[in-house]
This record gives sequence, structure tokens and C-alpha cells, in this order.
Amino acid sequence: MAENEYALPGFHFSVDLGGTIMNCSEVSGLDMETDVIEYRDGNSQIFTTQKMSGLQKFSDITLKKGVFVDDVEFHDWFKEVSMHIPDRKDVTISLLDEEHNPVMTWKLINAWPKKVSAPDMKSDASEVAIETIEIVHEGCELVE
Repeated sequence: MAENEYALPGFHFSVDLGGTIMNCSEVSGLDMETDVIEYRDGNSQIFTTQKMSGLQKFSDITLKKGVFVDDVEFHDWFKEVSMHIPDRKDVTISLLDEEHNPVMTWKLINAWPKKVSAPDMKSDASEVAIETIEIVHEGCELVE
């Protein structure tokens, strides 16, 4: 490893919701998994199962951001969801370097919001109001 190479910090990233850049404070849930199918032929000489790859699964993505006056992007997108016809968008999440250039980019296919949470409010707290949106999607790929 060269002297100037180092692991990227996780605090410098951007989120693009179908063409709208969001100022998010947290992104979580970029998980991908493949189901395992176990099979054993009854005539097999080996007394163990064969493991094959099955369907891929993708976790729901959670985005958190500070609340700003007249910033209702999450709520507007959520209002577009009706019965079986949600407003699907491709979402791009990029990890950035110190020059603000994308170094790693994840693309979520056909994403739509399933839940929007208003901020917690406490009279004795001194913290920023944070709202949350959970989005589902039909696939996640690491774009090079």
C-alpha cells in the first residue's frame, strides 16, 4: 500500500433522489444478501446437502436529515405513493473524497418511500430536529 492511500471516512457522502440532491446526515441499510438453496438428491453418495445460490435480497435504506423551513421533499415523495403505483426513482448514494468527487457509488433501482418519520421533540433537549425516510428498492449495484 502506498503512503498516501488510506481508508475513506464515512462522513463525506451525497444522496441523489432521482435528480434532487438531498443533504442527509445519515444513510444506513446498504445491505445485499443472497438466499441459499439447499438440495440433496436421495440417491447421493454424500450425506450432506448441496448449496446453491438463490434470489438476492436488498435491505430497506434509511435516510436521515435535518428539518429545514419549507423543505418537504421527503413528504412530497411519500404523498406520491398510492396503492400499487408508487413514484419510483433511481437513488444514487456516493461516498466522496476530499475533493468532493465520488469514489464509490451505489445505485438503487426503482426506489420508493415506505415510511416517513417526523423528528422527536423534547422540551429539555438541545439537538437538531431530524426526520427519517425509509425507502424500498428492487436492486442495488455498485457503480464503477
